[in-house]
Amino acid sequence: MNARTSEIRITVHLDANKVPESMQWHADDGEGSGDCKAALLSLWDEKERNTMRIDLWTKEMTIEEMNVFFHQNLLTMADTFERATNEGRMAAQMRDFAAYFAEHMLGVKGGE
Repeated sequence: MNARTSEIRITVHLDANKVPESMQWHADDGEGSGDCKAALLSLWDEKERNTMRIDLWTKEMTIEEMNVFFHQNLLTMADTFERATNEGRMAAQMRDFAAYFAEHMLGVKGGE
């Protein structure tokens, strides 16, 4: 087996008050790069059995964009959870909540 590493970088430009003004990401293996307005990064610390998080968003991120960002993350978490655990029923419950969220925060019936 051929071992390989890849690095993903997130560059955050801060204002004088250390508030993100802009962010860019880049993947070394050519998977992509670009500007972004928000990032949620969760890392599992096996030793501490705890999740470490980095939650960032720029001053330019609107509430409407944040609502869409969270809705999409809720759906992605449900998909990832189902793939990782084979817990289809719980993933469906998570998707139901995402639909509820979309209806109330995005004004979209059924999360469409």
